[in-house]
Amino acid sequence: MGILSLFQEGGFVMYPLLLCSIIIWAVVFEKFWGIRQFKNEYCSLFEKAKKLLQEGKMEEAKGLYSSADDLVARPHLTLFESYREENQKRDEKIKRRLLESQMGLKRFLWMLGTIASMAPFIGLFGTVVGIIKSFESIAVTGKSGFSVVAQGLSEALIATAAGIIIAVIAVIFYNYFQNVLGRVNLDFKHRLEDLADYLN
Repeated sequence: MGILSLFQEGGFVMYPLLLCSIIIWAVVFEKFWGIRQFKNEYCSLFEKAKKLLQEGKMEEAKGLYSSADDLVARPHLTLFESYREENQKRDEKIKRRLLESQMGLKRFLWMLGTIASMAPFIGLFGTVVGIIKSFESIAVTGKSGFSVVAQGLSEALIATAAGIIIAVIAVIFYNYFQNVLGRVNLDFKHRLEDLADYLN
C-alpha cells in the first residue's frame, strides 16, 4: 500500500497527521543544522579568542564576536564589556545572556512536545469517526457483517496507528534534542567561563 492510498484509506483525519509529520521533520532538520552551526562557531571562536587573550589582545578577542551569531555573541560581548565590574554583578549579566542563548537554541522544540501529546488524540478522533461510519453503513444497508463495516474500521485502525507512530517519533526527537542541548549548553558555559579566567 502506497503512502497516497494509505492516506486515502485513513480518511480526512490523516491530513492533520500529515501536517504534523511535516512539522516534525522540519523542526528536526532545523535543530540538527542549527545546533551544529552553533557548536562549530563557538568552538572555533573560543580557540581564537583564547589565543588572543593569552597574548593580551583583549580588543581583538572582543572583535571576533562582533560579527558572530547573536546566540554566541551576546554572552561573550557581555563578558568583555563588564569584566571590570564586580564579579557578582558581571556573573548576573552573563547568566541572563546565557539563558537567552539557551532559549534561542530551544526555538521550535515546543512543537515536538505539542505534537507528541496531540497526535494520539487526532488518531483517536479518526477512530471515533471510523466507528461512526461503520454504524451508519449498518443503518443504511440494514445489514451487518464484516463487508459492511470494513471501510469504517479500516479508517479507524489506520488513523489510530498513524497518530501513535507520529507521537512516538515526536517524543524520541524531543528527548534527543533536550539531551543534546543540555550537553551543548554546558560546554558553551564552561568555555565562556574559561575565557573569563583569562580576563581576571
